[in-house]
Amino acid sequence: MTYSSGGLIQATDYNGFVSTNVGANVNVVWNTGYGQTALSTVAATNTVTATSWGSLVNTLTSLGAHTVTPLTARTAPSAGQTINVLADVNSDLGSIFLNRYNAVSSGAQFTGWSGTNSKTAATSGASWSITFTNTVTWSTSAAATYFFNAGGLIKIDVAKSSTGATGDPEWNDLATTLCGDIYISGLATAHTIAGVSYTGTTKITGTGTPTTLSTATGFDALVAGAGGTIVYKQFADTAPYTANFIQHTIAKGASSDTLVITTLWQAADAESDPITGGTAAVAATPGTAPCTIVTYYPPETTNLSVTWGTPTVAATTT
Repeated sequence: MTYSSGGLIQATDYNGFVSTNVGANVNVVWNTGYGQTALSTVAATNTVTATSWGSLVNTLTSLGAHTVTPLTARTAPSAGQTINVLADVNSDLGSIFLNRYNAVSSGAQFTGWSGTNSKTAATSGASWSITFTNTVTWSTSAAATYFFNAGGLIKIDVAKSSTGATGDPEWNDLATTLCGDIYISGLATAHTIAGVSYTGTTKITGTGTPTTLSTATGFDALVAGAGGTIVYKQFADTAPYTANFIQHTIAKGASSDTLVITTLWQAADAESDPITGGTAAVAATPGTAPCTIVTYYPPETTNLSVTWGTPTVAATTT
């Protein structure tokens, strides 16, 4: 690259920063990763204007703020100014690329699901089960990719507090105390969103130690149209109910624009006594009945424009 102090600033230099550098360039993160409007390159015979440099500098600033990446201080040039060499652009781009799945914050929790995510009738039998199915749908597979790349998170919360049947205390403890909140992020390598570290499927709260917690499985690891992957399983911890469990399975739709979350509450022990129903969940707030609530946190929009649309969540209970 000819870009150096005292030398001419050529179109090939600017274009390298924007899109042609292998691996680390602005558009591979800003446009391909997040779906933001791509920066234009400059033809080899044309002048690199202050407007072009201004777009590059301002986009670097937004990327640095979004990914929590410290950058070299620089000011976007304006028309009529002489363009000087901008220091450390290559190293800053490399740092942004390494931090591209981090996000400084999250958007407001979306709780507008449709359908039924609570079991409000009593459940009985020596071996009963409840299946909760929640489907998150984006407008396109690209929108789903932008959602996770830019820091979107899916949250799974199970809860139960109804009383009156012999099996209620153990299931209340399993759902509300042991399981905690499970988050599905985009990729399996560690990344930080709003100051919290996530890796694939992440357990944030709850006192239980799951037998399955697939930190290697996020949305990106799923194969479109393939079978589901069990990413979480928590057994009860009090005899004689220790065979009872709650399990989450996730799968990607055939066109990669959906995430299907299947949660099984399984009373597998012959001693499993009946449990009561209760009141249904409202938005992100559990009622007293057994429930599996799926909501999401979209990416932040202080530094990014919405390219992931408004995903919908549909729930059914069997």
